[in-house]
Amino acid sequence: MNRGGGPAGGGGTAKAKLVVASNRGPFALEERGDGSFGVRPGGGGLAPSLAAALEGRDDAVWVAAPLTATDRMAAERAGGMVEAGGDGLRLQLVHVGEQVLSSAYDVIANSTLWFCFHGLFDASRRPLFDRRFYAAWDDFRLYNEAFANAVAEVAAPGAVVLVNDYHLALAGTTLAEARPDLLSVHFSHTPFPGPEELAILPPAVRSELLGAMAGFGACGFHTARWESAFVRCCEQLGGKVPATFHAGLGADLSRLAEVASSPGCERRRIEIADRIGDRKLIVRSDRIELSKNLLRGFLAFDLLLEEHPCWRESVVMLARAYPSRQGLPEYLAYRAEVEHMAALLNERWATRGWAPVDLDVDDDFASTVAALERYEVLLVNPIRDGMNLVAKEGPALNERDGVLVLSTMAGAFEDLGGLSIGVHPFDVAATSEALHQALEMPHEERARRSSELKRRAGHLAPAAWLEHVLSEARSPQD
Repeated sequence: MNRGGGPAGGGGTAKAKLVVASNRGPFALEERGDGSFGVRPGGGGLAPSLAAALEGRDDAVWVAAPLTATDRMAAERAGGMVEAGGDGLRLQLVHVGEQVLSSAYDVIANSTLWFCFHGLFDASRRPLFDRRFYAAWDDFRLYNEAFANAVAEVAAPGAVVLVNDYHLALAGTTLAEARPDLLSVHFSHTPFPGPEELAILPPAVRSELLGAMAGFGACGFHTARWESAFVRCCEQLGGKVPATFHAGLGADLSRLAEVASSPGCERRRIEIADRIGDRKLIVRSDRIELSKNLLRGFLAFDLLLEEHPCWRESVVMLARAYPSRQGLPEYLAYRAEVEHMAALLNERWATRGWAPVDLDVDDDFASTVAALERYEVLLVNPIRDGMNLVAKEGPALNERDGVLVLSTMAGAFEDLGGLSIGVHPFDVAATSEALHQALEMPHEERARRSSELKRRAGHLAPAAWLEHVLSEARSPQD
């Protein structure tokens, strides 16, 4: 079995002046009848927007892991390098063994680092650093080394390298040793924990994590809060403090407009109008992910209906909640709880012709866009988030002067806090009152907030954000 790996090809192609690396690629691969591979747009997330910002750059290569069966076939049969049609962007797949990929992604990235960074550990039960964990950490190191070697091979002398997210946090050390000529930057799209929370990780593990991140020329974060947390970890838990910066990503307005003008989105508008009628609409749009705090959102809505009977039969909560990480037992259990909670609220409050909760678990971005256009209230109440683009996409799309109810622990609160109703993510009673306040807010105040939210939503949209982040790249030796 191939436990480690490296680039699956690319040695004979032109070297890249810009290399972007992430666990997931910017587009999906599909096999053609002649055995070659074509591409189609990827799903949600940042990668497709950044890929659009790179259109026309034939000197750029995106390095990613082969996550699907088609990806793995391409990594083996096509040498790992796939052209993205006529826009010039090339995808280099990193050939890693399935055991390494599974251990790195499921055990370390999703079950350990994600939980640590978002404050999700149930300390009475998890984490548990046993032999399985340390074997997986070895695989996580191999995975990062494979990415670093792939980047080193495709990069031209003095190239700029952007490495994304916690999946590749260890790549800095190997990359700096293999290619000290490169200008590199690592960007964390998640929160970063403070020293007390990072100290949950074993000393050798957290030391390696911080040291490897310091191997990049610079480390970036979405907010000053997460940047400060990283610096304090370096100072208090030991290790070099690299150059740092923060850059809050904005909504991709051009992509939103494209989806909003599509026939599919028009069909979804009609469907929502038929289901909701002239009732007021509270919308949330999230992955069914533990950090998104869906259960407390439902409980707050339940309390709203209990304490403010005026909203019964006159308001609907449309929850766009699409499945995530269904291979992990915690997420399967959480999805069951979400579906059960929605059913309980409907059982408790529904009347003839009115169900208070409309739970939609289809991963359909057109439906999300249609819902965001017509909310009166947008609820974004994560336990903790690096940014949360829904908080910006909603105001950018909304046509009803909708009010934003926003967790103070979302990265977007740093940009939008003064124009939203801020809520503590664990305070169900306060969140319920915030929903009531938002529904009752006078039109003039709604309009004032909505106008300014729209103006701010697109600040540092993906193309501008990418330019800003790349300008921070530097040599680790600086």
